[in-house]
Amino acid sequence: MASIETSLTVLSSTTIRVLAYVFLRWIPGHHAPPLILLSALTYTISFFFTWRSQDVSASTAPGHSSEAVLNGQSLHGQGTGKDKILQDESGSSVKDRGVSKQHPKPWVGWSLLSGLPSPVSIRSTIATAGINVILCLFVADMVYRAPIMYPSNSLSFARIGYVSDTSASLLIREPDSKQLPIFVSYRSVPGASNRYVDESWKAVGKAYWLSNETDYTFTVSITGLEPNNHYQYAVSNNQTGYFTTAPSSGQTAPETDKLTFLTSSCIKPRFPYNPFSHPLSMPGFQYLAQRIPTLKASFMLFLGDFIYIDVPRRLGSDPETYRREYRQVYSSPDWPSVSQTLPWIHVMDDHEIANDWDGNTTAPYPAAADPWHLYHTSINPPPVRPRASYFQFTHGPASFFLMDTRRYRTPSAPFPANSSAKSMLGTEQLASLLTFLSRPEPDGVKWKFVISSIPFTRNWRFGSSDTWAGYLHERQIILEAMWSVSPGTGVVILSGDRHEFAATAFPPPEGSKWPVSATVHEFSTSPL
Repeated sequence: MASIETSLTVLSSTTIRVLAYVFLRWIPGHHAPPLILLSALTYTISFFFTWRSQDVSASTAPGHSSEAVLNGQSLHGQGTGKDKILQDESGSSVKDRGVSKQHPKPWVGWSLLSGLPSPVSIRSTIATAGINVILCLFVADMVYRAPIMYPSNSLSFARIGYVSDTSASLLIREPDSKQLPIFVSYRSVPGASNRYVDESWKAVGKAYWLSNETDYTFTVSITGLEPNNHYQYAVSNNQTGYFTTAPSSGQTAPETDKLTFLTSSCIKPRFPYNPFSHPLSMPGFQYLAQRIPTLKASFMLFLGDFIYIDVPRRLGSDPETYRREYRQVYSSPDWPSVSQTLPWIHVMDDHEIANDWDGNTTAPYPAAADPWHLYHTSINPPPVRPRASYFQFTHGPASFFLMDTRRYRTPSAPFPANSSAKSMLGTEQLASLLTFLSRPEPDGVKWKFVISSIPFTRNWRFGSSDTWAGYLHERQIILEAMWSVSPGTGVVILSGDRHEFAATAFPPPEGSKWPVSATVHEFSTSPL
């Protein structure tokens, strides 16, 4: 029967290896690091006592004594080597071929698998302990290396946000006072669809002073642009990029006759974990960068979880901690490859605040909203209402309503899923959405896209109370408004959050006043 220290060694070693694999390659949950640390302490102590007990057992094992017993008589050994001459008390001699060799050696592989020290191989003992040490170091590296060593305070960058048919929004960050003042200019550049080309640079904005109050950021609005035209912007701190204005409302780009845009959510630096990657690398950005040249998308709709403030471990709840997370994404060596020509538009989800957030504007929401507004809403489409965090815009043949499913919701827990007392959107946002759905669109606008950070479908059972499945009364109101949209205009819901893909149809009830053609479709995709 195994001793207590042996059982603890095997159990703690197995826990380290299983949890580390899941944490580093599958789910970087915040519960794993403390459990791995506890298992590592347990393993260190039990491993030491197991090893000691093996040394003691080996020193008293058969074959290690110079005295043996033959036919009930004591034999005393003489000589060395594999054959020993033993004499009984009468003086008769007998050879001893090594009594200990009658005991089979333990399997060395078992030591490597179980984490136990090997009684016959010091190399196996070192190797099996080393595996657990390395895994613990990998976990610590993933949790602490980026926040401690890469706070990205010196980040200098520029990016394009919302681009309409006549304007573009630009965000600049420059903490180096030696670069001030900052000047911004733009020009049109040759392109297949350009109706207007003027390659002379035009000044459009400047900043003489930047401070920590805005995390050294400022925005510039470039106006007076031509629809469906290619432009380049340049900033005096050596930042530059390109963008293409949207076609006029109801139109498509002549060279494609379609609208292409991207949607996803959920990014985490260096996940899945690779010890040889840059701590701020984004595997999802790398895959996306390979597709951008062929997709020729007009923009990216990013549906939340741009940062994971509480994964794998929350290191603070102050504005600076949240700001650092945004800066680290923009400091990723992979960010330029997905933003040089692609505008990004954003909605917020829970991990920009806290997991499954339903606390409205209570703490830590104010701290979380600080960089969210500085880095994202400042260059998003115009809000539907002043100071609101939900947005609306039209791009060519499609109109979009970007919901905020976090700031205005009532807590889910006190009420049943179908309670009319619960609201995901709040009174004003719901009214704005219903108005968006009921209004007639201009000629040529054939699609209405409703953007939700969390799934509209009820098909995901795990954690469903955090999704629209926990707000069924309001969900039904929205569905009925979607089914009532004017014939000839399709309604599509885009969502993320669940780290997998799903396509769902919402047909109207049989025998209802709505035709089958009014069916609403949802496409949910993540992570990036």
